[in-house]
Amino acid sequence: MKTVILAGGLGTRLQEETGVKPKPMVDIGGLPILMHIMKLYAAQGESEFVVALGNKGEVILEYFLNHYYLRRGLTVDLKNGSIQTHGTSSDDITAHLVDTGLTTQTGGRLKRLASWLHDGTFMMTYGDGLADIDIQALLAFHRAHGKLATITAVRPVPRFGGLVLEGDSVREFTEKSPTNEGWINGGFFVLEPEVLNYIEGDSTLWERDPLEKLAEKGELMAYRHTGFWQPMDTLREMRLLESLWQSGNAPWKKWK
Repeated sequence: MKTVILAGGLGTRLQEETGVKPKPMVDIGGLPILMHIMKLYAAQGESEFVVALGNKGEVILEYFLNHYYLRRGLTVDLKNGSIQTHGTSSDDITAHLVDTGLTTQTGGRLKRLASWLHDGTFMMTYGDGLADIDIQALLAFHRAHGKLATITAVRPVPRFGGLVLEGDSVREFTEKSPTNEGWINGGFFVLEPEVLNYIEGDSTLWERDPLEKLAEKGELMAYRHTGFWQPMDTLREMRLLESLWQSGNAPWKKWK
């Protein structure tokens, strides 16, 4: 099964890192977050990806072109230019890298990949978020309900605790807790090819008309994920993910 990763956005809220590279190439523990996402899926049996490129897509292309050679020893014959690699790769991943336009919106990028997605159920996620999600449980949920689309619903951890007020008096403080928040779109979709018919063109935001129309027609179901989920929209969130990785307890790390 193919997994689409949207990796073409501008990353404007993380400009400290995205001036020279796209957000999916921002490192966590020395590895681009895009590779963390791929490894998360691949560790659970889903290792074929279609990456929707856009802003600074050449950086992603260059990374994958060199990935195989930069992670092992080489013997180079300078006389004829032949290259022999030493050792093998632990990354059992196939990545199809497809240019979907510089300013194309999220729905438009998905629509441009139609020729890659016509042969059955596929998955889709964003190139800037991590979770300890059980991919096979998500797939089983989708297959069981038989609808066109499954969205993963998550509860974000708020940045601040709360106050309980009685009149103007503070009665107590509440801890930061995801259970105090509503459900939001956490990415990690499972979709049928027919969802592409809900996308008009390049200017369509996937998160607006397509999802709203699927919901209206009863074709959108929510898989509730109550475990770890964290986007990387800001420098603070990038540092949080880095600290989790450096602690040795990154919840999304499902590979050895």
